[in-house]
Amino acid sequence: MQKRAIYDSKLLPYLLLLPQLAIVLIFFYWPASQAVYQSFLLEDAFGLHSEFVWFENFEHLFKEPDYWRSFVVTAVFSIAVAALSLSLALLFAVMADRQIRGANAYKTFMIWPYAVAPAVAGVLWLFMFQPSLGVVAQFIRGLGIEWNPLLNGTHAMVLVVMAATWKQISYNFLFFLAGLQSIPRSVIEAAAIDGAGATRRFWTIVFPLLSPTAFFLLVVNVVYVFFDTFGIIDAVTLGGPSKATSTLVYKVYDDGRAGANLGSSAAQSVVLMVMVIALTAIQFKYIERKVHY
Repeated sequence: MQKRAIYDSKLLPYLLLLPQLAIVLIFFYWPASQAVYQSFLLEDAFGLHSEFVWFENFEHLFKEPDYWRSFVVTAVFSIAVAALSLSLALLFAVMADRQIRGANAYKTFMIWPYAVAPAVAGVLWLFMFQPSLGVVAQFIRGLGIEWNPLLNGTHAMVLVVMAATWKQISYNFLFFLAGLQSIPRSVIEAAAIDGAGATRRFWTIVFPLLSPTAFFLLVVNVVYVFFDTFGIIDAVTLGGPSKATSTLVYKVYDDGRAGANLGSSAAQSVVLMVMVIALTAIQFKYIERKVHY
């Protein structure tokens, strides 16, 4: 038997929904519609003159080699950050779910990085890995490695991947730990009595029951990598060196701010929005089939 909420006034449910609908309309649909409209315009740097050019901005965009390079950079960056943050968070959550001494302190320390702003997280990692002053950088140089993320594109990519992964692990850790604690202990104990080892119990019982949480976090992490890592890249590398860390979202900002090409920047934001929506739809269509609810 399902419980239903009954309101005395038919208008009350709509009034309760109104604040959330207003937030979505003002902060998502209105900016998105403005970006779509501006992607068809050719504007000057001051926004004093605009010309409707249809798909010309998109044509120039897809002929630009730097834009395709940003696709490759974004693919490498997103796969690395999503894979590392999810796998490490799951490992830490499994460790925290055990009966260990100081578990509460351990969980608290794991959550703290989520409270740090992306730009601040980037600055912290830059201080540690700064070639001449960073403590970790000096240790790396002591091993004989010429570490310099300011000049080496590979080093810069490694640095922003580590910073973005560290920032996201806390969020994934919270959900994985909550998912692990919701699994009935009786099921795991029954498998242990039947002779299943710890590894087998995890892959045949725990992980399948954890798959709804893992699927949700996969979708969230894709959105995080595409959008929320902008502050880290801007604080650490500014998209450099030689655009080695210039992801799609950073190129949107860089072309609109430094290049003053508002039409191209708007076209890039539309393409990026379509890509994220398409990736999310693909995940729901194909990956969700393997999720056990």
